[in-house]
Amino acid sequence: MSAKPNRKNNDPKKSKNNEEISQDSEFQYGKHVIINLLESKSQINKLFLQKGISGPSITDILNLVKQQGIVFQEVPKSKLDDMTDNANHQGVVATVPPFEYSTLNDAFDLADSQGVPPFFLILDGIEDPHNLGSIIRTADAVGVHGIIIPKRRAVGLTGVVAKTSTGAIEHVPVIRVTNLSQTITELKERGIWIFATAMEGEDMRTWNSEGAIALVIGNEGQGVSQNILKNADGTVTIPMIGHVQSLNASVATAILAYEVARHRIPKM
Repeated sequence: MSAKPNRKNNDPKKSKNNEEISQDSEFQYGKHVIINLLESKSQINKLFLQKGISGPSITDILNLVKQQGIVFQEVPKSKLDDMTDNANHQGVVATVPPFEYSTLNDAFDLADSQGVPPFFLILDGIEDPHNLGSIIRTADAVGVHGIIIPKRRAVGLTGVVAKTSTGAIEHVPVIRVTNLSQTITELKERGIWIFATAMEGEDMRTWNSEGAIALVIGNEGQGVSQNILKNADGTVTIPMIGHVQSLNASVATAILAYEVARHRIPKM
């Protein structure tokens, strides 16, 4: 099941000619993101292409758009800049319906359909959309069944997140919850072992990361909050010998998530 953001924009975008785009529309942009949307046959309200743009990826996009009967329009680059707040849209922007987040049951069902123990990521207050997008991309690569994020004091699924995930946002269930501690309790009741990242945690090289597991990644500056740490079954750390004893949240997630995934990914 796709993980799809339910983002509301209180100030609908307007082009320079004051053409209003529906408040119920969201923006996705970038060649790889749009190709992924089209190939997965996700709903697209309208596609906007920069006038005069060309290239193999644009040809692929146009072919898919025409096959699926999607309305598209060529517009000046300035309009795409306006729609995306001057992000790197690569000359292509799609308006899509507001997205809905997945549920825990969706994630458990996905694991069950694959016949493997559930594997979750719990993000405790990740605030940088680039970090979240990168984590979603990693999650898709290593077979995470669901990413759990809090509703408050954390980034949600935005256009920047979607762009950074390079399309992975369409494949990884993202569950937004009111209370992480309560969700952790529910996961434990359903047989999931909870491990949080901590500097004083167990060396990841001796960590038993097999079975049904959820990995908690902390806020970029504060780490995992104390109330989450005390509810975890254990803590784990990445051994480092350099002068900087911390890693970017998305990098740390990738290292630890692969440690879990290496027991699951079939040998090539």
